[in-house]
Amino acid sequence: MSENWLITGATSGFGKLVAERALTRGAHVIAVGRRGELLAELAAESPAGARVTPIKLDITAPGAQETLSTAIAAAGGLDVLVNNAGYGLFGPVEQISDAQARALFDTNVLANLAVLRAALPALRASKGRIVQVSSLNGQFAWASSGLYSASKGAVELLSEALAQELAPAGVRVTIVEPGLFATEFATALHVVAPAEAYAPTVGKFLRDFSQLPPSAFGDAARVADAILAAVTMAEPPLRLAVGADAVAAIRASLQARLSELDKWEAAA
Repeated sequence: MSENWLITGATSGFGKLVAERALTRGAHVIAVGRRGELLAELAAESPAGARVTPIKLDITAPGAQETLSTAIAAAGGLDVLVNNAGYGLFGPVEQISDAQARALFDTNVLANLAVLRAALPALRASKGRIVQVSSLNGQFAWASSGLYSASKGAVELLSEALAQELAPAGVRVTIVEPGLFATEFATALHVVAPAEAYAPTVGKFLRDFSQLPPSAFGDAARVADAILAAVTMAEPPLRLAVGADAVAAIRASLQARLSELDKWEAAA
């Protein structure tokens, strides 16, 4: 019997690449995305005999959890969840509105939880695998990434707790932390232009980012391959940084935090 995979954000980027690889493995893919035409394209381009169940869905919608639960039940269960859908919002913390912040957390955190709630009963039954797609920014923040980093940090910590809660049931959780890769994410960022007070910090970062050469963005296939590798490991890592930039930046952040902890330990 083939595995059943549920992949959110399956119409582009990492989600689509993972879906294509899962289909090549003979998996049945429940592909979730907001763009029906791209879901149809994924199904049409799949290998002969591949099974795709396209679910056109905004995962922030009130009935999303029920819709996904129904699809999982119709598939006869679930073996792998790739919780990938999300988007980026960058700008000064002060200038991001309540509405913008809510929309970001609704998608990156609350919808992520809704997908988990729909999938977990079936994943416990199958002793399945969960991949939570985070970011290098789930481990630290830089000027302009405050709200986005906060949303990914929330995903990281809830996933860390979830991994401990699910361990006795045989379900394994891996948090994937990509660096900069060439996907639609990098070209479709939501950006709040900084006011003059933030020109030296947020403004400089956004200018520098906009001038990065194509060579600064890795091949997104590497992330998809890393996800496939993690899913097939007997004992997958809790966290998996992908890309030399992600590894270097996360290491530097952790070392800086340890150094600060040591420096101020006496004051505690």
